[in-house]
Amino acid sequence: MNTSAPLRIIFAGTPEFAAQALAALLLASQHIVAVYTQPDRPAGRGRQLKPSAVKALALAHHLPVEQPASLKTLESQTTLANYHADLMIVAAYGLLLPKAVLATPRLGCVNIHASLLPRWRGAAPIQRAILAGDVQTGITIMQMDEGLDTGAMLLKKTLAITATDTASSLHDKLAQAGAEAMREALPFIQQQLTRAQPQDNALATYAKKLEKDEAWIDWSASAQQIDRQIRAFNPWPITQTLLDDHIVRIWQAEFHHDTHQQPPGTLLHVDKTGIVVACGTGTITVQRCQLPGGKPLTIAELLNGHGQLLQVGKRFTLAPHERGITS
Repeated sequence: MNTSAPLRIIFAGTPEFAAQALAALLLASQHIVAVYTQPDRPAGRGRQLKPSAVKALALAHHLPVEQPASLKTLESQTTLANYHADLMIVAAYGLLLPKAVLATPRLGCVNIHASLLPRWRGAAPIQRAILAGDVQTGITIMQMDEGLDTGAMLLKKTLAITATDTASSLHDKLAQAGAEAMREALPFIQQQLTRAQPQDNALATYAKKLEKDEAWIDWSASAQQIDRQIRAFNPWPITQTLLDDHIVRIWQAEFHHDTHQQPPGTLLHVDKTGIVVACGTGTITVQRCQLPGGKPLTIAELLNGHGQLLQVGKRFTLAPHERGITS
């Protein structure tokens, strides 16, 4: 086998995170024989079918695109095998790869995972890392097996999580790091020089999928934990609270270790720089939020039209179905 010949690569991915990795591979003149991505989904007010970020990039480069609903059928597995790939690279694809698919490429299938495995296996590693207060995260290039992110590790790249990182900003950093890590790993994979390191299952944590109900703020929590929640759920599902029965979505804030004597959720101070809110311990200064039917605005912008709503002494509260958590 000529290890200097270009690898025949199948790339499988769906969102922007994966598109950046595909772009890096194309920039490095890798031989992409096919691109797999999720079927087009309805999007926008008109619910028109919209291609994924990966599909849009693949079509722009005139690459064959496959969009099976599942890879478990004989038909889909035969189609994949007919590309005679040396390697399949997977990044946030969204479909399970059955054993038959994992065994099809000559060098197997590798995954670009957005955490330092075995920490945060699963669907939402970026958000769960911020929510847990982790100070670092990274990319793991992993040899795929039949488990959920359980395969042996080929390469790791570490990134710091800053005090202002949101899921959005950290996603962008990790997408770039993932593209770089995959490009670094490819020569070693091609020459079969990489020594795969098994994961320590005893250290594994699970990053479960985000649910909308998690977005409700429990103001009896600490200011630091609420700050993490706000950053972890930006850009989705966006943390929210009630004020005079209006749903207020909070996009940006900062926490302080201030002391106060007011019930959690009380608006302690309001001016153009922000809304200071009492938490279980400490305070949060809300800097950017959104009212129903509106767009995200700074507090200065909100005060121009909604000053009567944002009054000192009022309280942010939980949704009715969540109010059993706090009084």
